[in-house]
Amino acid sequence: MPLQLSLKQHAELFDRMACAVGLDLEEEAVSGAFQFDEIAEAVLRCRRCGNVKACKKWLTDAPDAGAGQGLAPDFCRNRDLLAYLQEPRD
Repeated sequence: MPLQLSLKQHAELFDRMACAVGLDLEEEAVSGAFQFDEIAEAVLRCRRCGNVKACKKWLTDAPDAGAGQGLAPDFCRNRDLLAYLQEPRD
């Protein structure tokens, strides 16, 4: 898969995962809680994941499979980042 297409696919997967756990990445970026370089690194981290099929399945099943818990699945390479972004801020 060409690099640009791969990056686009993983940017979409990362955004979908964030939405599935209750985060709005656009709002996080606008508020300054999430910087551009962090977004880029998260997409690259997602791109290095070997569980794309499992991710897509989890996202398809998310309304019934744990998204209400507000946690990304254990295999998600951005799970800790997404959990951090969910923490309350002052």
